[in-house]
Amino acid sequence: MARSEKAAAPADDTSTQQEFPDVAELSYEDARDELISIVAQLEGGQSGLEESMRLWRRGEALAAHCSTWLDGAESALAEADEARSGD
Repeated sequence: MARSEKAAAPADDTSTQQEFPDVAELSYEDARDELISIVAQLEGGQSGLEESMRLWRRGEALAAHCSTWLDGAESALAEADEARSGD
């Protein structure tokens, strides 16, 4: 059976951040914990399609937030290491 439908394109970071502006206010730990919960819900398969897609989009926003936070922490550590080795 041929599939004529195209898979939905993943949302870009900007659109998910606009859809879930509260994510930017979360601490790294809170965002990570919520993301873990969403993954468990999606893996459980008990949500309908629309709810699963909403959870997926929120998960994308949470993952982007965590990634941004970790990138910032990595940069701060690299700067501190450079400053320490420069002394």
